[in-house]
Amino acid sequence: MIVTALLAAFTGNYTSYAGSKAPVEQFTRGVSKELMGKRISVNSIAPGPMDTRKSYLYWKIIVLIPMIIAFFYGQESPESVAYHKSNALEGRLTDVKDIAPVVKFLCTEGQWITGQTIFANGGYTTR
Repeated sequence: MIVTALLAAFTGNYTSYAGSKAPVEQFTRGVSKELMGKRISVNSIAPGPMDTRKSYLYWKIIVLIPMIIAFFYGQESPESVAYHKSNALEGRLTDVKDIAPVVKFLCTEGQWITGQTIFANGGYTTR
């Protein structure tokens, strides 16, 4: 499941967004226990603020999973985008290309990992 790094951030203007993702994190933990007997692992990935203009196209064409990760641009001011970029590696937003390898790993070699929220966000937040 995809959640948000804002689960570990104290920043304004995202209360409803982060609040809507928090139950998914709890759902991940509960369902991971319920599906354990069937050898199904369940995890959440918490990316940092994403460059959604590039991400949607990547998911749709490359991964074939049209996922809407509506987070950035449109409602963001240039100052807000600059602030979020400054809090992560390389001074940039998260890209789907940063997250896809984590998803692949969890579905293959990482099958022993379950019930976790993995903050793959370039250091935007820690927990």
